[in-house]
Amino acid sequence: MRIKYNAPTVLSFTLLCAFVLLLSQNFFPTLTENWFMVPGRGDFRAGSFRNWVTILTHVIGHANWSHLISNFTLILLIGPMLEENYGSVELLVMIVITALVTGILNILFFRSSLMGASGVVFMMILLSSFTNFSRGEIPLTFILVLVLYMGVQFVNSLQTDNISQFAHIIGGLCGSFFGFLHSEKRGNI
Repeated sequence: MRIKYNAPTVLSFTLLCAFVLLLSQNFFPTLTENWFMVPGRGDFRAGSFRNWVTILTHVIGHANWSHLISNFTLILLIGPMLEENYGSVELLVMIVITALVTGILNILFFRSSLMGASGVVFMMILLSSFTNFSRGEIPLTFILVLVLYMGVQFVNSLQTDNISQFAHIIGGLCGSFFGFLHSEKRGNI
């Protein structure tokens, strides 16, 4: 038996995030804050190259190991199945688009900074419920996942905490969009 690098996009994303956190916690204390956290409205500077980079890279930065592990437990569970179903490049494109959409919307609508892969997690959760779509049918599992995961995020958004339910909701909407788009390409809807 040998170990196989079975999901290159998911595994590379995981290792990159862990490496950035390791560097940030042990060698460069401001690394995450400077390069892997997108600023909120009012703090974004259009003339700053770094601010533009963080629109994409904020999904790589994590506050601590607990934050990273909570995101990547689900990414490592769901991601390989999605990567097998959609392909490595297409899944990477979905991750990048989700990062861009959540980053840009955070800058436009929220004053707080944003970091972490939770938007990507929710994209994958909703996208995973599209793996067994058939023409003219919407699986009850998709509806339940949508109601349970997204409903909880709407309720939690009424509380004040350090969690961006907005990124979860937008990530879930991105996953739903990608799922419907991919299903239409295959003629499943």
